[in-house]
Amino acid sequence: MATSNQFGAFVTTTNVWEIQQIESSNLDPQLKKLLVRLYQDINSISIVLNFKDTGMYPITEYVNGQLWFSNPNNSSATTAAANPIQRQVLRKVINFEALPNTATKSVAHGITCTAATSFTRIYATATDPVNKLYIPIPYASPVLANNIEINVDATNVNIITGSNRTAFTICYVVLEYIQS
Repeated sequence: MATSNQFGAFVTTTNVWEIQQIESSNLDPQLKKLLVRLYQDINSISIVLNFKDTGMYPITEYVNGQLWFSNPNNSSATTAAANPIQRQVLRKVINFEALPNTATKSVAHGITCTAATSFTRIYATATDPVNKLYIPIPYASPVLANNIEINVDATNVNIITGSNRTAFTICYVVLEYIQS
Protein backbone atom coordinates (compact mmCIF):
# COMPACT_ATOMS: atom_id res chain seq x y z
CA MET A 1 0.00 0.00 0.00
CA ALA A 2 1.09 3.57 -0.57
CA THR A 3 2.80 5.40 2.24
CA SER A 4 3.11 9.13 2.80
CA ASN A 5 6.26 9.40 0.65
CA GLN A 6 4.62 7.63 -2.30
CA PHE A 7 2.43 9.77 -4.48
CA GLY A 8 0.47 9.51 -7.66
CA ALA A 9 -2.02 11.59 -9.60
CA PHE A 10 -5.37 10.44 -8.25
CA VAL A 11 -8.75 12.16 -8.27
CA THR A 12 -11.14 11.41 -5.43
CA THR A 13 -14.26 9.40 -6.28
CA THR A 14 -15.98 10.02 -2.96
CA ASN A 15 -19.21 11.95 -2.86
CA VAL A 16 -18.71 15.68 -3.13
CA TRP A 17 -22.45 16.28 -2.93
CA GLU A 18 -25.12 14.15 -1.32
CA ILE A 19 -27.59 13.36 -4.07
CA GLN A 20 -30.38 12.97 -1.52
CA GLN A 21 -29.75 16.54 -0.37
CA ILE A 22 -30.03 17.78 -3.93
CA GLU A 23 -33.22 15.83 -4.59
CA SER A 24 -34.87 16.91 -1.32
CA SER A 25 -33.97 20.58 -1.80
CA ASN A 26 -36.34 23.30 -3.00
CA LEU A 27 -34.31 23.84 -6.14
CA ASP A 28 -35.83 24.00 -9.58
CA PRO A 29 -36.32 20.41 -10.91
CA GLN A 30 -34.21 21.16 -13.99
CA LEU A 31 -31.37 22.43 -11.77
CA LYS A 32 -31.64 19.29 -9.62
CA LYS A 33 -31.27 17.10 -12.72
CA LEU A 34 -28.31 19.15 -13.89
CA LEU A 35 -26.54 18.85 -10.52
CA VAL A 36 -27.11 15.08 -10.37
CA ARG A 37 -25.79 14.66 -13.93
CA LEU A 38 -22.77 16.82 -13.13
CA TYR A 39 -22.02 14.71 -10.06
CA GLN A 40 -22.32 11.49 -12.09
CA ASP A 41 -20.11 12.86 -14.88
CA ILE A 42 -17.42 14.08 -12.46
CA ASN A 43 -17.41 10.69 -10.76
CA SER A 44 -17.14 8.89 -14.14
CA ILE A 45 -14.26 11.14 -15.19
CA SER A 46 -12.48 10.50 -11.88
CA ILE A 47 -12.82 6.73 -12.23
CA VAL A 48 -11.52 6.71 -15.82
CA LEU A 49 -8.67 9.10 -14.98
CA ASN A 50 -7.58 6.95 -12.05
CA PHE A 51 -7.21 3.89 -14.32
CA LYS A 52 -4.42 5.49 -16.34
CA ASP A 53 -0.76 4.58 -16.24
CA THR A 54 0.99 7.69 -15.01
CA GLY A 55 3.80 8.92 -17.23
CA MET A 56 6.16 9.98 -14.45
CA TYR A 57 9.47 8.24 -13.89
CA PRO A 58 10.94 9.59 -10.64
CA ILE A 59 13.93 8.19 -8.77
CA THR A 60 11.72 7.87 -5.69
CA GLU A 61 9.09 5.19 -5.17
CA TYR A 62 5.94 6.23 -7.03
CA VAL A 63 2.43 4.77 -7.35
CA ASN A 64 2.13 4.58 -11.14
CA GLY A 65 -1.62 4.00 -11.47
CA GLN A 66 -1.48 0.38 -12.60
CA LEU A 67 -3.69 -2.07 -10.71
CA TRP A 68 -3.03 -5.80 -10.64
CA PHE A 69 -5.42 -8.59 -9.72
CA SER A 70 -5.93 -9.69 -6.12
CA ASN A 71 -3.12 -11.68 -4.57
CA PRO A 72 -4.19 -15.34 -4.97
CA ASN A 73 -2.19 -16.24 -1.84
CA ASN A 74 -4.38 -14.09 0.39
CA SER A 75 -7.47 -15.36 2.16
CA SER A 76 -10.72 -15.88 0.27
CA ALA A 77 -12.10 -12.72 1.93
CA THR A 78 -9.57 -10.54 0.09
CA THR A 79 -10.05 -12.22 -3.27
CA ALA A 80 -13.84 -12.34 -3.24
CA ALA A 81 -15.23 -11.54 -6.67
CA ALA A 82 -17.63 -8.99 -5.20
CA ASN A 83 -14.86 -6.95 -3.56
CA PRO A 84 -11.40 -7.88 -4.85
CA ILE A 85 -8.46 -6.00 -3.40
CA GLN A 86 -6.40 -4.96 -6.38
CA ARG A 87 -2.72 -4.27 -5.90
CA GLN A 88 -1.04 -0.96 -6.69
CA VAL A 89 2.13 -1.05 -8.77
CA LEU A 90 5.06 1.08 -7.64
CA ARG A 91 7.67 2.49 -10.02
CA LYS A 92 11.22 3.53 -9.32
CA VAL A 93 13.93 4.70 -11.72
CA ILE A 94 17.58 3.98 -11.00
CA ASN A 95 20.21 6.27 -12.52
CA PHE A 96 22.62 3.45 -13.31
CA GLU A 97 25.16 5.68 -15.10
CA ALA A 98 27.88 3.97 -17.21
CA LEU A 99 27.67 0.33 -18.25
CA PRO A 100 30.59 -1.95 -17.31
CA ASN A 101 33.44 -3.38 -19.39
CA THR A 102 32.78 -7.12 -19.75
CA ALA A 103 31.63 -7.41 -16.17
CA THR A 104 28.75 -7.19 -13.73
CA LYS A 105 27.91 -3.80 -12.28
CA SER A 106 25.57 -3.55 -9.28
CA VAL A 107 23.72 -0.45 -8.11
CA ALA A 108 21.59 -0.40 -4.97
CA HIS A 109 17.90 0.10 -5.71
CA GLY A 110 16.74 1.03 -2.20
CA ILE A 111 13.55 -1.07 -2.38
CA THR A 112 12.56 -3.02 0.71
CA CYS A 113 12.07 -6.48 -0.77
CA THR A 114 10.05 -9.01 1.20
CA ALA A 115 8.37 -12.32 0.41
CA ALA A 116 5.42 -10.21 -0.78
CA THR A 117 7.46 -8.26 -3.37
CA SER A 118 6.85 -9.13 -7.03
CA PHE A 119 8.42 -7.30 -9.94
CA THR A 120 6.12 -6.67 -12.89
CA ARG A 121 8.63 -4.94 -15.19
CA ILE A 122 12.42 -4.68 -15.20
CA TYR A 123 13.98 -2.81 -18.11
CA ALA A 124 16.54 -0.17 -19.01
CA THR A 125 17.95 1.93 -21.83
CA ALA A 126 21.54 3.00 -22.35
CA THR A 127 22.98 5.91 -24.31
CA ASP A 128 26.38 6.44 -25.88
CA PRO A 129 26.21 10.25 -26.22
CA VAL A 130 29.45 10.60 -28.23
CA ASN A 131 28.49 8.16 -31.00
CA LYS A 132 24.74 8.81 -30.61
CA LEU A 133 23.94 5.13 -30.04
CA TYR A 134 20.98 3.89 -27.98
CA ILE A 135 20.19 0.36 -26.84
CA PRO A 136 17.48 -1.33 -24.82
CA ILE A 137 18.37 -3.55 -21.89
CA PRO A 138 18.09 -6.47 -21.85
CA TYR A 139 19.89 -6.45 -25.18
CA ALA A 140 19.89 -9.53 -27.40
CA SER A 141 22.42 -9.93 -30.19
CA PRO A 142 23.31 -12.79 -32.53
CA VAL A 143 26.88 -12.19 -31.30
CA LEU A 144 26.84 -13.76 -27.84
CA ALA A 145 29.43 -11.37 -26.39
CA ASN A 146 27.25 -8.36 -27.26
CA ASN A 147 24.30 -9.50 -25.13
CA ILE A 148 23.45 -7.49 -22.02
CA GLU A 149 21.59 -9.01 -19.07
CA ILE A 150 19.68 -7.19 -16.34
CA ASN A 151 18.44 -8.71 -13.10
CA VAL A 152 17.38 -7.56 -9.66
CA ASP A 153 18.10 -9.09 -6.28
CA ALA A 154 16.95 -7.99 -2.82
CA THR A 155 19.51 -5.16 -2.74
CA ASN A 156 20.78 -4.31 -6.22
CA VAL A 157 20.07 -3.90 -9.89
CA ASN A 158 22.72 -5.91 -11.74
CA ILE A 159 23.71 -5.39 -15.37
CA ILE A 160 26.06 -7.90 -16.99
CA THR A 161 27.87 -7.08 -20.22
CA GLY A 162 29.79 -9.54 -22.40
CA SER A 163 31.78 -6.80 -24.13
CA ASN A 164 33.08 -3.33 -23.36
CA ARG A 165 30.03 -1.07 -23.04
CA THR A 166 31.66 1.80 -21.09
CA ALA A 167 30.92 4.23 -23.94
CA PHE A 168 27.29 3.96 -22.83
CA THR A 169 27.61 6.49 -20.02
CA ILE A 170 23.90 7.10 -19.47
CA CYS A 171 21.69 4.25 -18.32
CA TYR A 172 18.25 4.45 -16.72
CA VAL A 173 16.70 1.35 -15.16
CA VAL A 174 12.94 1.24 -14.60
CA LEU A 175 11.63 -1.09 -11.89
CA GLU A 176 7.91 -1.69 -11.41
CA TYR A 177 6.76 -3.89 -8.56
CA ILE A 178 3.98 -4.91 -6.20
CA GLN A 179 4.46 -5.04 -2.43
CA SER A 180 1.60 -7.44 -1.55
